[in-house]
Amino acid sequence: MIDFLILIAAAFGAGVLNTIAGGGTFLTFPALVLTGVPPVAANATSAVAVFPGYLGGALGFRAELAQIARPRLLRLTLITLAGGALGSGLLLISSNDVFAAIVPFLLLAATLIFLFGDGLRDWAARHARGVTPEGAAGLFAVAVYGGYFNGGLGIVLLALFALWGFRDLHMMNGLKNGLSFALSAISVGIFALAGLVYWPQAAVMMVAAIAGGYAGAPIARALPRAMVRGLIAIVGFGMSAVFFWQWLGG
Repeated sequence: MIDFLILIAAAFGAGVLNTIAGGGTFLTFPALVLTGVPPVAANATSAVAVFPGYLGGALGFRAELAQIARPRLLRLTLITLAGGALGSGLLLISSNDVFAAIVPFLLLAATLIFLFGDGLRDWAARHARGVTPEGAAGLFAVAVYGGYFNGGLGIVLLALFALWGFRDLHMMNGLKNGLSFALSAISVGIFALAGLVYWPQAAVMMVAAIAGGYAGAPIARALPRAMVRGLIAIVGFGMSAVFFWQWLGG
């Protein structure tokens, strides 16, 4: 019962964070590991737990998504599905020991990406001139990362869109949520078929994450953005330190 309370609290907090600024993976993944789920299965179960939120986000920006030509949106979605499938496949062949060794670095990188995401997007926007629009290789690489470990995925996608020359932030957010949903869908399907998902934990966390997503809207309006970013950074760096300590045999 204590384990499930921890998972409910983590998933609710993740729903709130994802609505406000992103970073929910920093709560769901460590909570699953803390409650005894092996690292690879914890990553898969965490992906299932936050999965519904992407659909809600995509539907919320459906008007902006409708402005993108269907052939263009289909091409981007197919690239994302291919990269997500490869990344998820790489997770399947990763042992718990190998993944546990990689996780601290992934968490640290995701935290840094989140913390400096605005600067990353600004840099991408400044260097957009002369860049071939919508290069398949860049999106495919980001999707592989997202299929393997989706921490910080949203920020990387927004930076990529800025590099392509996108300027409408609402359209960028809509496309980010739409592609994230597609990526998560293929990942969840692969993880489920492989038997990696701890379904009782995933089901409880999905409900809590949806509730947290609804609660996040008024909280987002009440809290200063800098405070939220600071809290997520503390959680991200703290979890990175814990996993580094465990990896080093602490």
